[in-house]
Formats: sequence, C-alpha cells, structure tokens
Amino acid sequence: ILTGLFLAMHYISDTMMAFSSVAHICRDVNYGWLIRNMHANGASMFFMCLYLHIGRGIYYGSYLYKETWNIGVILLFAVMATAFVGYVLPWGQMSFWGATVITNLLSAIPYIGTTLVEWIWGGFSVDKATLTRFFAFHFILPFVILALVIVHLLFLHETGSNNPSGINPDSDKIPFHPYYTIKDILGLLLMILALLLLAMFSPDTLGDPDNFSPANPLNTPPHIKPEWYFLFAYAILRSIPNKLGGVLALLASILILLIFPLLHTSNQRSLMFRP
Repeated sequence: ILTGLFLAMHYISDTMMAFSSVAHICRDVNYGWLIRNMHANGASMFFMCLYLHIGRGIYYGSYLYKETWNIGVILLFAVMATAFVGYVLPWGQMSFWGATVITNLLSAIPYIGTTLVEWIWGGFSVDKATLTRFFAFHFILPFVILALVIVHLLFLHETGSNNPSGINPDSDKIPFHPYYTIKDILGLLLMILALLLLAMFSPDTLGDPDNFSPANPLNTPPHIKPEWYFLFAYAILRSIPNKLGGVLALLASILILLIFPLLHTSNQRSLMFRP
C-alpha cells in the first residue's frame, strides 16, 4: 500500500500517458525505480506468502476454524482481483491483452455476458475508460483487503490460533511469547531481505518482456500469459475447450477451498502424524 501510494502520486491513468508515466517514475522520480520494483516484486512476494499460508492451513487443519477460513478465501479473491486490475495499469502489451482476455471471459455468461463485458469496458474495447476505472479499483481494493484482514484476525482471535501438533497451545502462549515473537520477526526480515534482493538485483525476472512495449490494440502478442502467480488459474482456464466451462473450472479451482471443512473426517486435526 505504501509503495502504491507513492506510485499513485506520479502515475497518470490515461491511455496516452500511462506507459510513459511509468517510464518517468523509473527514470526521473527520486528512487522511483526502487519504489516501482518494490511494488511489482512485493506483489510476487505477497502471493508467495499467500500460497504458503493456504498450504500450511490445509496441512495443519486450520480450515476447521470455518469463519476464519471462509474470510480467507474471500481475501484470496480480493487480492487476485486487485493484482489483476493493477497489472493493467502500466499499459504495456501484456497489460492490455491480459485485460482484454480476462474481461472477455465474462461474455461466457449466458444472455447478459456481452452486455456485461461492454459495461465493464465502458465501450467496445479495453480503452481509456477501462484504464481509469481499473486505477480506481486498484486504489480502493487494498483498503477493502485491509478491512477484511482485520475481520480475518477477529475471527481467529475468537478461537486462538492452531499449531502443528494440533494440541491446545494455551498453556504455552505466555512463557513462549518471546520465542514466537522473535520467530515471526525473523520470518518478516527474511522476506524483506528476499524482496530487496529481488527488487535490487533482478527486478524484471518475474515480469513479462512484452510489457516493455506500449499497448497496441492492432498487434496481439504471440503468447498471452499472466504473471506466475496466476499461471495455475490460466492453465485450468485454457485446458477446457468450452468457454463457460473454463471459467467455471477456474472459479472452482479456488472455491474448492471452501469444502475442506466438510471433507475433514479424521480424529486428528493436523496431517503431521498421519499420511
């Protein structure tokens, strides 16, 4: 949110200016290159943390806290929506075509699909209106996410957190507090270190080279692909020959998280002591 705020101060959400405003941030703004690289790679690190967090939750049976888990799934959707609208903002080739492909999926909805897509575009193609509204969404959604995070923690606080053994940890919470705290701070520092290394030494590793070309509606890139953290969703979408079927499979690949609490039949909570 912090790097995004500073980027927003210099960004121009106009089709003619967006690409050059990002170039201007990287070239002319004090430490603009660093702010931009921290923002782009920070999103990647955030998704790494999210996927690890979800995987850990599945492994240790954390999904038995149903409210916390369901809010978490909503959070995942919100973060994915934010990342998608944010990806469009630099207005490079892959930004434009990514937006075109993904918004077009809504046309698979029977009867109202086409109207819906044109309504989201604000015209008959991804254009200035689309870019402006995506900027607005990308600005507001992180604050929605922040509010949801507080609700997520509120529900977690009702039960207390789970641990790998699946045994009630209440008696350890006070004596072990310094250890827990140091462990969390160390984890945070390691993530920040990894982010800084990524942003300083190889900022473009996870990006798409096509985004170094300004958006051109007349020229489709040979391979349209999303950032790495959406590849699983895009692969599922493209692997199904039917448009609506692909969209439903994509949604189902994330919504499946909601049925974990229903599938849990074991006497033990965690997967730690059972295959």
